[in-house]
Order: sequence, then C-alpha cells, then structure tokens
Amino acid sequence: MLYTFDIIVVGGGHAGCEAAAAAAKMGSRVLLLSMDMTKFAAMSCNPAIGGVAKGQIVREIDALGGCTGIVTDKTSIQFRMLNRSKGPAMWSPRAQCDRNLFSVEWRKMLEANPNLSFWQDFVVSIIVKNGKIEGVVTALGVKFYAQVVILTAGTFLNGKIHVGHAQLDGGRMGEMPSVGITEQLVELGFESGRMKTGTPPRFDGRTVNFEKLTVQYGDEKPSKFSFLPEIKPVEKQKPCYIIHTSPEVHQILESAFDESPLFTGAIKGIGPRYCPSIEDKIRTFSDKTSHQLFLEPEGFDTNEYYLSGFSSSLPLDIQYKALRKVEGFENLRIFRPGYAIEYDYFPPTQLYHTLETKLIENLFFAGQINGTTGYEEAAAQGLMAGINAHLKLNSNERFILSRSQAYIGVLIDDLVSKGVDEPYRMFTSRSEYRILLRQDNADERLTELSYKVGLASDYRYNNIVLKRKALKELIDIINNISVSPDEINSYLESIGSAGINQKRKLLDIISRPEVSLNNVLFVVPDAATKIEKIENVASDVIEEAEITIKYSGYIEREQLLVEKMTRLEKVKIPVDFNYSKANITIEAQQKLNKIKPETIGQASRISGVSPADISVLLVLLGR
Repeated sequence: MLYTFDIIVVGGGHAGCEAAAAAAKMGSRVLLLSMDMTKFAAMSCNPAIGGVAKGQIVREIDALGGCTGIVTDKTSIQFRMLNRSKGPAMWSPRAQCDRNLFSVEWRKMLEANPNLSFWQDFVVSIIVKNGKIEGVVTALGVKFYAQVVILTAGTFLNGKIHVGHAQLDGGRMGEMPSVGITEQLVELGFESGRMKTGTPPRFDGRTVNFEKLTVQYGDEKPSKFSFLPEIKPVEKQKPCYIIHTSPEVHQILESAFDESPLFTGAIKGIGPRYCPSIEDKIRTFSDKTSHQLFLEPEGFDTNEYYLSGFSSSLPLDIQYKALRKVEGFENLRIFRPGYAIEYDYFPPTQLYHTLETKLIENLFFAGQINGTTGYEEAAAQGLMAGINAHLKLNSNERFILSRSQAYIGVLIDDLVSKGVDEPYRMFTSRSEYRILLRQDNADERLTELSYKVGLASDYRYNNIVLKRKALKELIDIINNISVSPDEINSYLESIGSAGINQKRKLLDIISRPEVSLNNVLFVVPDAATKIEKIENVASDVIEEAEITIKYSGYIEREQLLVEKMTRLEKVKIPVDFNYSKANITIEAQQKLNKIKPETIGQASRISGVSPADISVLLVLLGR
C-alpha cells in the first residue's frame, strides 16, 4: 500500500499542484511527485499572477474551489485591476507576488490535505499495460502504482537552456531536465514537438537608481482574487517601475545578433508570439526607437528585481553592456542572466476535453506539456485534470466546461479542437462570450457546478446562494424605485449627463454609462435606506448589479448566441463515423479523422472545417 495510490501527479508546478489539491480534496488518495519540494508552483518567470484574461482564469479557478487565487492573495505585494477604462468584460485582476512566499504558501495548503502524499524524485518512465496506465518509475528505481497518472512536466522534458553560445541541460536554471518520458511516449504512438520560452535577467535592486525611474503604484483600494470573504486584499504594497530602452541599447543588442541562438539556428523550438524576447522585438519592430519595460520586485524581504519585457538569450556580457545604458541602470549588477529554454510538448489534439489522452487510458496531460504558456493556463488545466481523474475513478460523469461557461472552457476547447502552432496564451479576444465571462461573476457561473461534482465546499456554495439572493434583491429595489428631477438632476448635471423632466425609474438612470450606482446612493436616500437592509450586500454585489443593469442588452444578446450554439453541441458524432465517405473537402476529412470531434459544435471550431462541411455532416446525422 505504501507504493499504491488512486492518482499520481508528476510535477509540482502550477498544473501539478492544482491537480493534486483538487483530486485529494475530492477524496482520492494522491501522490505528488516533484523534483524539488521547496519549489511547489515555482514562479519560474515573472513573479505575478493574472493579467488580461489570465486574471479571469484565476478567479474561475477560485470559484471552482482551486487554490491559486487564495495563495496569490496571501502573498501579494501589489494589486492592480487592469483595463478599468474599458468595459467590464475587459477588467482583469493582476497581482505582483512574493516569489518565495508563494511556494511556501502552496506547500502549506498541500500538506494540510490528509489525502495527499509526496515523493521527491525524478520520473523516468511510465508503466503501461494493454493500453492503460498503471504507474511510474523514478530515477531511484522506485515503482509507484496508480489507476490514473497526470503528467505535468512543465519545461522539463528534455529541457535545454541557452545563454549565447552556452548550452545547459535543464528544466529551469540550476535544475536537471527530465529525460526518457518523451522517447517512451513517442514509441507508444504520441506525436511530440519542441517549444521555446525565455526569461529576463534578475537584478540586484541595491544597484538601481530608482529616482530616475517612473513609479507604478498598485490600486489605491486593491481588490483580490478569491471569493472567500475571510481572504483579504493586500494592505502593504510595493511599487513597480516603468523604464524604456533607447537606440543605444538597441544598437548594442543588435551587434550580437550573430551570437543569438534565436537567429543562429541553435534554437529549433517555436517561441511565444505574444511574449517575445527583446531580440525578437528589436528585429520585428525595427522602426521603434524604444520599448517599454517593467521593473518588478520579487518580494518584500529581498533586493532581487525582475525586468519584464527583457527576455533574452544573448551572451551575458552583451546583456550587461546594453542594460547599463538604460537610465537608472548605470551601476547595475545582475544576479542571473536572461536565458531561453527549449522543451518537449505534445500537440493537445491528442487529448479528450477531460485532458485524458486518447492513446493511453487514464493518462492525463496538463500544463505546458500541452503547448500552453503561463502559470494561469497551466493551473486551470491541472485543476480540470484533477477533477476529471477523480470522477473517472469513481465512474462519475466527466466535468467539462463549455466556451460559454468559462475561459477555462475556451482554453481547453481551443487546445483540443484547434491544437497549437505556438505557445498558447489566453486573451479575452479568444472568447465569443466575453460579456458573460467577466471576472466579477466567476463564482455565479461555476461554484454551483463544482459543488455538484464534489470539489467546491458547502461553505462556498452557501456563500454563492447568499450572494445571488442579495443581488436579486438589490436589482429589484433599483427596478421599483422612481426618482424625481429634484432628487437626481443636480447629480446628473455634475457628471455631464442630461437631466430628466419627470419621474424616471432608477433603473433607467443607472443604465447610463456615466452614472455610478455608488454615487447615486448618496443622492437618493430612499434607495440607500432600502439597500442597507439587504443582508450580504457587499461592494462586489453592488458592482455586479451595476454591470448587470448597464450591460443587460449585450448580456441578453450573448445568451441568445449561446442558446444557438448549444444546439450544435448537443448533436453527437458517433465515434466510428467515417468522414472519408462524406462529401466534404479533403482537408476537412483529414482534420476530422485526426481529431475525432465528439459533437458538431466541436467540429465547427476545427480549422479547415467550413460551414458547408458542417451542413453536410448535419444532413448525414439526420439533422
């Protein structure tokens, strides 16, 4: 029994930690295997969580009962809500974190779960029998057995680090790569590829002249990621700084392009288009004389800083020479150079929506092994893999989020249906239903679903019930109160909004884009008095009520689109359907035979499958 578990999770990164925590919380006996137990959910690149669309994902993880949001709130050193000047569909929370405390806090949460065991070691191979996973073998020769294995290898599969002409084998600077698993999986029939990512240099903050830099503070009234009321926003914040490169900096960097492994062909992996190295940016945008960078603190009790936007694999001496020409960096000292890293991944079209592989039963992939980039995308996949692994063990219906339910649903559907040709990063533009998938309503969308499958707790579910009740009461009050010109016109004129000449529903007033519900409560005592009597009417409830009122037309329109698309999702395609006999294009036949979509809806999202092809399939399926 010491070596036998229900589920084995390989890798202690963001995907692995969420997978292990979820499955163990649901009741499975889980073993988490990690090379280094002091680096759970290590922030290998920037010490931050969230951002555009990524922040929405973290709120969804929290709403489902995951841990990333809680750990982020407990270790935040700065919080900002991005895109406040745009519509609420674009509002995206982002937090700067204390890098070391982040891993420490994750370990506390993991060790608090009695169903979770740990082993520090390398996994060198998996045990497969008759097309089904049975366990893993470690570098020490220990065999662990389980009914399910979740592989979350991050950048460690045959990882190779590049700094100029120097090359090191490693999954992270100073850490060994994982060798053997890729080769075994390829022998078993999997397709693999190579990807590349990079990270900037780390600095000694004592050598930076901060007086020459532009300060970027956090929000005056910071929010948080977790919906749990006892988790509080950050109180003490540290600033970040904005700096810019110059033509002189660019000239120095360009002088060494013939030594860049990106341009010499030493790096074969595909890099992230939306997070390019400084070399890529200078070459691609050769007309630009300056690029904006962000200097970010690594924690409260360290002098280490991270330079966001300056990922590089150029030689160390060139990095030094260029950076010392940046204003404020004249006496800069580097703790660690920027570097590029290549690693193996497996095209995610080889997965079901549960993230179980199609070739080997009960083997799941999550995180960068699926061709994604980013902590948030990895954590979301790990959470979903952990949930579905537990559900499959207990013969329960699988848990899949649709594109209209969550950004997590968009993420996984994109991976499985479309595949990747570069490291995948989530953006709000990837979702057709952005106004439905806001960061403020993630708990309303997802907590009840998670509660039904056994992950979200009774406490979380009760909180969402109370929130829904308060939200309904609040909107009902606003809908039933009328205001006179004498009550509201002074306020409307003060914000440049047209006055009214007769009584109007308060709902109509709140619908105006320039009107603030909070401000209206100061000038309409009747509304304020009634709202104060509502239980659990916190600031987030007031904000969501205002968004719901202002954007009701857009919300209704997207709901109609969801209903239309849902009809296609309900049209199942038989597993043995022969696309070669359908009168559709050769490209569509090849893509459909390879991916084997489960529904017409999924088929319609596969690149190369046209609306005409879908019409033919609908006819053949009797629709």
